[in-house]
Amino acid sequence: MDVKEAIQKRRAYRSLEPVNITEELIRDLAGCAQLSASCNNNQSWRFVFVFEQEMLQKMHEVFPKGNAWAKNASMIIAVLSKKDYDCIIGDRVYHQFDTGMAIAFLILRATELDLVAHPIAGYNSQKTREILGIPHDVEVITLVIVGKHSNTINPVLSEKQIMQEKQRPKRYPLERFAYFNRYSFI
Repeated sequence: MDVKEAIQKRRAYRSLEPVNITEELIRDLAGCAQLSASCNNNQSWRFVFVFEQEMLQKMHEVFPKGNAWAKNASMIIAVLSKKDYDCIIGDRVYHQFDTGMAIAFLILRATELDLVAHPIAGYNSQKTREILGIPHDVEVITLVIVGKHSNTINPVLSEKQIMQEKQRPKRYPLERFAYFNRYSFI
């Protein structure tokens, strides 16, 4: 699978079945993220790979009802960073951008391995900090839910989520976000 195919295949599925998580898989995913670009090669990202059943059970506490599907994860990756880990040039703070690029590499590699790696915003970051022992000065940017796509629709999904399982959500036309030579308002 080439990069473009992985980009086109990547989906944020919510119906998951178990997959075996190994140290080799984690090192593979982390190794791909490690190669991402970053300001001054600061590599501002930090990941906590949660895959032991006891810890996954504890992490279930962080999900609101709308993300109950995430309890089927075989692994949850807590994506962390800190402003001080990366460049700050004037009003440009790079740690979130650089961490986002690294997680994109990880997600594309997971896609290539026929896994779902679904980043979410719906979680309780305070509970996440407590469960994983994350210091208060380190930002929890996202959680990435990892599993294998299941063709059986998860019964906890809402109608909207079920529709998104069946068909990729519509994307904006290029004209809405890609401009030639000068920004223009739409």
